[in-house]
Amino acid sequence: MSDTTMRRKDRAIDDKQWIMDVLYRAPVGVFATVHDGRPFSVARNFAYDEERHAIYMHGAQKGRTFSNVSEDGLVCINVSEVGRLFPDARAMNFGIEYNGVVIFGKTTLVTDNDEAKHGLQLLIDKHFSHLTPDVDYESTTDRDLKVTAVYRVDITGWSGKQKITAKDHPGAFYEDKGHKRIIPYK
Repeated sequence: MSDTTMRRKDRAIDDKQWIMDVLYRAPVGVFATVHDGRPFSVARNFAYDEERHAIYMHGAQKGRTFSNVSEDGLVCINVSEVGRLFPDARAMNFGIEYNGVVIFGKTTLVTDNDEAKHGLQLLIDKHFSHLTPDVDYESTTDRDLKVTAVYRVDITGWSGKQKITAKDHPGAFYEDKGHKRIIPYK
């Protein structure tokens, strides 16, 4: 089991259901690996499989992720949800609300076609749950798997972390940079 001890015990969340709920909701995680002593991270959509206690993701059959997984497969995944931003009387106390999960595990390239299709279907179900296979789109075929790499991260350890502030914290707001506006908390 990986060491998931946290310095900020006041923010630690060890509730398994809370951690799984964040993994079910968050659309993207940052996957970090090391290759030849050089760190590499990449944002990827992912899906959590509770039965296998694993993360599935997909990518190309070549490139850095493929090479790094082939080397030793060790990975750290950071998944976050952002809440309100909040000012304070002192600059050093400004902050942001968040839910976060850090996962440690070992990544393997899935070579079994049935498992690969299962992992890809988990991704589709998570992000496109309103669509039905073989009705709204053609299900994954063996031919598709010749050009798509499916990875499974077997989780060896995880931890949750949360930072929240009072609902009535003065000046707390949600930021919407895409529209260049600030949305006050109500």
